[in-house]
Amino acid sequence: MHLRLPISVALRFGLIVPALALQIGGGFQRYRSPYEPGAADAKHEFAWSRLRYDSQGGAFGGGFGFYGRGGGAWSRDYPKADITFLAALRRLTRVDARSYQQVVDLDSDDIFNFPFVYAVQVQTWSFSEAQATRLREYLLRGGFLMVDDFHGTADWESFLRGMRAVLPEQQYPITDLSDNDEIFHVLYDIGQRFQVPGEQYVSTGRTYEKDGYVPKWRAIRDAKGRVIVAICHNMHLGDAWEWADDSQYPEPFASLAFRVGIDYVMYSMTH
Repeated sequence: MHLRLPISVALRFGLIVPALALQIGGGFQRYRSPYEPGAADAKHEFAWSRLRYDSQGGAFGGGFGFYGRGGGAWSRDYPKADITFLAALRRLTRVDARSYQQVVDLDSDDIFNFPFVYAVQVQTWSFSEAQATRLREYLLRGGFLMVDDFHGTADWESFLRGMRAVLPEQQYPITDLSDNDEIFHVLYDIGQRFQVPGEQYVSTGRTYEKDGYVPKWRAIRDAKGRVIVAICHNMHLGDAWEWADDSQYPEPFASLAFRVGIDYVMYSMTH
C-alpha cells in the first residue's frame, strides 16, 4: 500500500532550494550509486526512468552532446535533473525511491519495470510501429508518462505526430488540467500555477521560448479517466530541477517544479 505523506516543512515555507543545495552539494557527483556493488539489485518502492527515443533526423537538444540513440534530444539535462529530482523526492517524502536514474527505450519490455517515465524535447521524437505499440501498451497497463521541455506552436504539432502514433486522438483526446484536478492535490495542494522557464531566464529574463508565451498543463486520460500522459508544454521543469542549487535561478520556479513533479509521481503510484 502506498501512503499519502505529510507536507514537508521545508517545501511549505519555500526553503526547498537551500535544503537541496545542502543535500546535493552543489552538483550530482555524490550520486554514483549505479556504480556501487549490488545497487542494480536493490529493491525499492519507486524507480525513476527517462525515455530514450529516436529523434527525427537525429535532432539535437542538449544533454551529452551526441546525436541519435546515444544522446541528443532525449538526454537534455540528463543526468543531473533526474538525480536532483530524486534527491528531492527522497528528502521531502517517505517514498522509498531508488537514488539513481534509469534510461529506458522502446525496443524491449524493460519499460514495464518502471511505473513512471519522463521524456523531454518530445517535438523531436519518432516511433516505429513496434515502439508505438509498446508505449501504448505500457500506458494502458498502468504506466505514466510525463513530457516536458518543448515550446511553441511548431513544437506542439511535431509532438502530436509522435503522440498520435501511440494514442489516437479520437479515443484519447488531450485536455487541459484545471486547478482543482486531483493530480495537483495528491500530496501538495498546488492550485494556480505559473510558467516554469529554463535556465535561460537568468540571462534573458524571459519565461517563454519560441512563441510559447502561455504555459499549458495538459493530459491524456485512459477510458477510466486516469491521467496516463501529463503534458508540460511551454515549460522546462527539468531545467528548474537541474538548476535548483544555483543561486541565480529563482527559487519560486524551482519550488513549483518540484511540487508538480512530486505530485505527478505520487499520482502515478496511487491511481
